[in-house]
Amino acid sequence: MLPDRGPEAAAARVLAAADLAEARRVCEVDPVSSVLAASRVDVASRAGLAAAGGQLWGFPAEGPLAAVCWAGANIVPVVPATLSRSERDDAVIAFAASARHLGRRSSSIVGDKEVALRLWELLSRVWPPAREVRTDQPSLMIDRDPDVEPDARVRRSDPAELDLVLPACVRMFTEEVGYSPVSGGSGAYASRVRSLMADGRSFVRVDADPQGRPMIGFKAELGAVAGQVAQVQGVWVDPLLRGRGLSAPGMAAVVTLTRQHVAPTVSLYVNAFNAPALRTYRRVGFEQVGTFATVLF
Repeated sequence: MLPDRGPEAAAARVLAAADLAEARRVCEVDPVSSVLAASRVDVASRAGLAAAGGQLWGFPAEGPLAAVCWAGANIVPVVPATLSRSERDDAVIAFAASARHLGRRSSSIVGDKEVALRLWELLSRVWPPAREVRTDQPSLMIDRDPDVEPDARVRRSDPAELDLVLPACVRMFTEEVGYSPVSGGSGAYASRVRSLMADGRSFVRVDADPQGRPMIGFKAELGAVAGQVAQVQGVWVDPLLRGRGLSAPGMAAVVTLTRQHVAPTVSLYVNAFNAPALRTYRRVGFEQVGTFATVLF
């Protein structure tokens, strides 16, 4: 863990459009671990910070940026390991102060384990308790052909298949996070799924249910893409088809299609307690390059 230096005078600043190129360079120090934040910086660079849906903080408050933090639907700190331990802790202290000032509007804190847990340690003193803290999430990547033959039936989904794909996404999210993403209305979540499908970042295998109707047997999305890295999220096999060996060939297909059409490096992170998923990803050829932590609200 980072040292507890206390809430000192370290401060961050809210970044503007003129700071985005420099913020992107901070993310490039470790493009795999920073892909979530970098993807939002890229959206802000194309369409403006308002369109990106959050604030971007930079540390220190004056001078060249050493660390950044995205604060939108998720709080995603990017504090490079190349900084000294005291510099890293100063950055986290500064981002905690910015988060306290903004108030808790995000559904999670996610990022490098040391940084995310230190940030939560500071915020937990003033914010309500977290719903869950996932402290050990191996960060994996592959930048070559998979070691498993890809499932030829896994393909990019067609936007016309939204009514088929959306229920599978809702079921996956509910299983993984513990509540339905459409409990307060389906509009925002459906728009997110529709957008991923339209951008060619949704992958499916269509099977038949016991009544012969089409169903999603396997699915995955690229939840974040920035530069040369695409991060896979939402990997799911329908319970009716689990235990039939669909996961590894399905993930191999996602890796192959992503490297062909989107980015040469494919990453993901997974809970360490999910031993079957870890075995699958390692069988496909993913290698661990770091460890994440996630605080869920």
